[in-house]
Amino acid sequence: MKKLLSAIIVVLIFGTGCTQKETEPEKTSPVDNTFRVIGYIHTTDNVATALNAIDLSKLTHINIAFINPDAQGTLTGTANLKAAADLLHSKGIKVMASIGGGNAPSYYSSFLTGEKQQKFIDELVKLAVDNNLDGIDVDLEGNLIDANYESFVTALATALRAQNKLVTAAIATVYAQNLTDKALSQFDFVNLMSYDKTGPWKPSEPGQHAPFEMAQTDLEYWTGTRGLAKEKITLGVPFYGYGFGAGAPESMSFKDLVAFYPGAANIDMVNIAGGSFYYNGIPTIKKKTALAVEKAGGIMIWQILQDAPVPYSLLNTIDAEIKAQ
Repeated sequence: MKKLLSAIIVVLIFGTGCTQKETEPEKTSPVDNTFRVIGYIHTTDNVATALNAIDLSKLTHINIAFINPDAQGTLTGTANLKAAADLLHSKGIKVMASIGGGNAPSYYSSFLTGEKQQKFIDELVKLAVDNNLDGIDVDLEGNLIDANYESFVTALATALRAQNKLVTAAIATVYAQNLTDKALSQFDFVNLMSYDKTGPWKPSEPGQHAPFEMAQTDLEYWTGTRGLAKEKITLGVPFYGYGFGAGAPESMSFKDLVAFYPGAANIDMVNIAGGSFYYNGIPTIKKKTALAVEKAGGIMIWQILQDAPVPYSLLNTIDAEIKAQ
């Protein structure tokens, strides 16, 4: 890879609830100066088996989504996690457990405050250590970015870094005002969800849900207005699309799209009887990758199992564009 990041982030770590002794060696989170290519993977199947369908040589990180507590606080979705981590590490890939998600359960907020907060953090750190994960990715969205978010991510970051683990986050500009500078400073890097501008929840607003201009504007906001170093931002791209109109499917993976609609791979919209379907085709993904190489520290994919096979693979498109820079 021709382009390397130029900045190294060093973060001092303090013990939870006490002052670090002067003689205690500083603990820092592991850092990686390589341009990141992060694939979220979301599956109800055996995640370790599902990874076999992916060309892992083109990825630097995998985020396994989602590991969440049930109503009693027991973490779910942990089956085969260590096997997946062992496989990924054998390929030189970092692996994170992602918590939350856009459809996180309504009771989630109760685990972000009070005694439940510390218990939840303890469970997440144990999860990372026991399964040999590289860290935890915080994908808390919408109403879960509340008054407790800053204290939660601050305590989580302290606890994880004491174990030499990473802490990252998925963020979106739509709720940027709820994300404090202190909260953002806790993360080793953030994954910018530059998509879902519109969708089936806005049937009166048909159109592209992840236009190139959105990626440009999002990056300008987070590096300019909010002052994040470009190396700390991973630009997110969608491997799916949304339909509008009575005849269009609400959503569809890029894999299914190119299978059902010949010629769809190199455009961003197809007309369907009774509607239209919008997504990012190969040219747009290529253009966004070039933008990320110039103005960010990596590119993120939601989600990697939605990719099409060769010759239409968007992951291949990303990899080729990175190598061309």
